[in-house]
Amino acid sequence: MLNRYPLWKTLLVALTVLIGFLFAAPNLYEPDHALQISGVRGSEVQVSTFEQVKSKLEQQLEIKSAVLEDGQILVRLNDLESQLKARELTTELLGDKFSVALNMAQTTPGWLAAMGASPLSLGLDLRGGIYFLMEVDMKDLLKTSREQMVLDYKTDLRKERIRYQSIRLQSEGVLLKFRDEEKLEQALTLLKGRYATTNFVQLKSAPLSIRATMSPELLREIKLAAVEQNITIIRSRVNELGVAEPDVQRQGEDRIVVQLPGIQDTARAKELLGATATLEFHMVNEQASPGSVPAGSKVYQRREGGSVVLYKKVMLRGTHITDASSGFSENAQPEVNIKLDAKGGNKISEASKRNINKPMATVFIEYKPTGKVDKDGKQILRKVEEVISVATITTQLGRSFRITGLDSPAEARSLSLLLRAGALRAPIQIVEERTVGPSLGKENIELGATAIVLGLAGVLLFMLVYYRGFGVVSNIALAANVVLIIGVMSMIPGASLTLPGMAGIVLTVGMAVDANVLIFERIREELAAGRTPQQAIHHGYDAAISTIFDANITTLIAAIILFSFGAGPIKGFAITLSIGIITSVFTAVVVTRTVVNLWVGGKRVDKLSI
Repeated sequence: MLNRYPLWKTLLVALTVLIGFLFAAPNLYEPDHALQISGVRGSEVQVSTFEQVKSKLEQQLEIKSAVLEDGQILVRLNDLESQLKARELTTELLGDKFSVALNMAQTTPGWLAAMGASPLSLGLDLRGGIYFLMEVDMKDLLKTSREQMVLDYKTDLRKERIRYQSIRLQSEGVLLKFRDEEKLEQALTLLKGRYATTNFVQLKSAPLSIRATMSPELLREIKLAAVEQNITIIRSRVNELGVAEPDVQRQGEDRIVVQLPGIQDTARAKELLGATATLEFHMVNEQASPGSVPAGSKVYQRREGGSVVLYKKVMLRGTHITDASSGFSENAQPEVNIKLDAKGGNKISEASKRNINKPMATVFIEYKPTGKVDKDGKQILRKVEEVISVATITTQLGRSFRITGLDSPAEARSLSLLLRAGALRAPIQIVEERTVGPSLGKENIELGATAIVLGLAGVLLFMLVYYRGFGVVSNIALAANVVLIIGVMSMIPGASLTLPGMAGIVLTVGMAVDANVLIFERIREELAAGRTPQQAIHHGYDAAISTIFDANITTLIAAIILFSFGAGPIKGFAITLSIGIITSVFTAVVVTRTVVNLWVGGKRVDKLSI
């Protein structure tokens, strides 16, 4: 029998549309303006702090609710003005001991949230905030890497007692000179064995000389590591701005995109992201006290409170740290594992050898803006020094060692991040910046939603007037298409709706009806050729499908190319367009066919409303 689907197929189509609707439904619930208050450096907010914050806000503002969950406070407010005022009051109350972030708290019903359904996150152009495009200075990075090569080669050759005449830096690499052929061969064998990703070539133009250059693989590895480390450091700095949902990601080979929703202070953001920090290791002066400090020593404040006297002499600076990670010791106690470069390894080895069973302190040094400027108009920075760890040296240290005596795994993770984030791996500069105000973002949402509604209404009206009964079928499919687009985007982790994305939805609404026009016109042609209504429907769908697929595949290819080579807004448009193409083909072909089959399939029909 023509135009009949088995029950399982009809139910499968209905289930697909229903799932799309359920995952799109959270977007119907307007989120609340909120404050998210959390402890810094892995600490949790206590009940006493929660009561202070709640009492302070209730005295001056009308709040919807305030809860303490998972060591964080979430305060819901009525509007943006109340949100900004609440942040000002909370920051004044808590100081810099807690992170106070602007947020949008979801109001999705519990039964939807239990399914994993959540609303789409809004892009910067819809929510408001700051956009930075940063470029990593690869030239300076490679120069630093070559300088490190010189230090490493000198250290390795001295340890193996291989005498050399000179090792100096060149623009294209490192030049090593030797006094005789025997030493040259020994050095070549040693260095090739230790540095497999470096090319060592014996020069014919310069007797007894070797040129060391980085291989393409090593160059890519260095650049990738630098960008990734800079991203990690920038993310840690972004947290200090109190941004609840920052977006920091790599773009291309040497660029980083930073989006800070809800932040409007561009100067503050630029100062913090470009700030410098470093680390130093000092020995503790156990014979001194904060009240009696001898020459050559200095009192430092401890992060957790109190003070300690350290020798001024620096054992090791953080510039020699190449990596740091948190973990657990053999006794299941939290620890931080540190890796140093060759020069740093030699320094810490000699210093620790002389100080077995003595305490060593890790000092975190950061330069923070004061908000004041000097006579030249430059920001005045203040130097902040604090001891973040004191640990006893139990054995002679080398290029890898660990810091123990930490209170919790959270402190170990925080310390490892601080050690890695001591300074940017490579210099960065801001090549582009944009600021979108919250009022403009709200206006963008309203205008985008209006465009979608008007576009959809115009298409629905045209199809209804021109194709009558079959126009109603088409309109059902168009509505399902919009629901599926939003539902699918809501399912994708990390996906956000941007203004170009909304443009993609509007475009998809117009494109989606093309497939129905092709099908309906084909059915009209079949009817004009003398076929029965059931035959016309059957042949109309079969004949139009190949054309529909061909047209949409070419558009999908274009969308994929846009996503592959585009950036920022272009990617957002490409993602929405790609999803829209897939869902529009499904709704225009499968959903409409299912509705038509339920409507007239298997029935005696003399005339179609088309």
